[in-house]
Amino acid sequence: MPMVESGSNISTAGGPCKKSLRRSGSYGRGCRTFWCVFDEAGRKRRIVELDEQAGKPELWNDPERAQALLRELSDLRSELEPWQTLAKQLEDADDLLGLAIEEKDEAIGAEMVEHLPDWRRQLDSLEFQLTLSGPYDRGNAILSIHAGAGGTDAQDWAQILMRMYLRWAENRRFKTEIYDMSPGEEAGMKSVTVEIAGPFAYGYLRSERGVHRLVRLSPYDSAHRRHTSFSLVEVAPDVDNSAIVQVDPEDVKFEAYRAGGPGGQNVNKVSTAVRLTHVPSGIVVTCQTERSQLQNRETAMRILRAKLVAIEAQRRDEERLRLRGAHIEAGWGNQIRSYVVHPYNMVKDLRTGFESSDSAGVLEGDLDGFMQAYLAWSVNEGLVTPVSDLADV
Repeated sequence: MPMVESGSNISTAGGPCKKSLRRSGSYGRGCRTFWCVFDEAGRKRRIVELDEQAGKPELWNDPERAQALLRELSDLRSELEPWQTLAKQLEDADDLLGLAIEEKDEAIGAEMVEHLPDWRRQLDSLEFQLTLSGPYDRGNAILSIHAGAGGTDAQDWAQILMRMYLRWAENRRFKTEIYDMSPGEEAGMKSVTVEIAGPFAYGYLRSERGVHRLVRLSPYDSAHRRHTSFSLVEVAPDVDNSAIVQVDPEDVKFEAYRAGGPGGQNVNKVSTAVRLTHVPSGIVVTCQTERSQLQNRETAMRILRAKLVAIEAQRRDEERLRLRGAHIEAGWGNQIRSYVVHPYNMVKDLRTGFESSDSAGVLEGDLDGFMQAYLAWSVNEGLVTPVSDLADV
């Protein structure tokens, strides 16, 4: 397969994304361009191994393992196919161009030039997907938003953030489901947990983890003064029971209570809502979306498992940054993005330097530029945590 000299390489041997020394203005001052190697041979070998395992009858003695194996096989094939298709197109074009040069046929040369922008777009898209190389990047995401400092304004800000992410998911045709919501006292919400399901949902949304700051004229202030509000966004991968992380049932405190909401059969009459507390970490998860206590408990356990994985991955990322000499602030001081709608319009990511003056568009879900900038930055900083590093979660 040919080597393509660009931001990333199509190669038969290689490894993970690596950083280059050239600077890129498109992702802000703090970022550099990056290059990735697509390991075609390694993926082909893995496909052969999985095909052999899938052909063994005893595989289905363990249905969960069998389903995980088939998912991995499908993912590898879908990942390999577009690279092979593009490489074949480029090989054919190279042969045709050589023929045109021999025959001195300028028409064929002009036709090749017309196809160049499309090939460039295809390659750029495939290059970007290589940054989504984390162990859970392909899967769904569980997103939680918590109102912070700022009172009613902060609770309203939490609701604005939820709407922003729901719009982003809607634009990508991802499925969303609200598992738990705690309404605010006057407006907005205190917290919410949402599942966002779609290809690479967690890979994109992990860029949103951290404290988001809003500066605006408060609609809840009679003097209409400028207020600053904060909300914390947590993003966890939706991991299944076969995931590496294991939760000891003795470490989990279970409570059942009556669900809130408009009512209905069982709701508000039977204790169907569930609250799980992971004693060692202090993590509390609630779920009341289902009418069955058992279903709510299973969902809450899935969210708890996801949060434990996310916390461990974040801890390792912060440790890597410390080793590189970066300063990491804890808790609410760790702001990642600032949204200013007064006295001017500006949204700026404080990690990558990427910014946009279209604050209204960003709040309507136009987040792709920020996500792409973060993924490029995270590759340069080496913040992709291998599965093997999570073995002791």
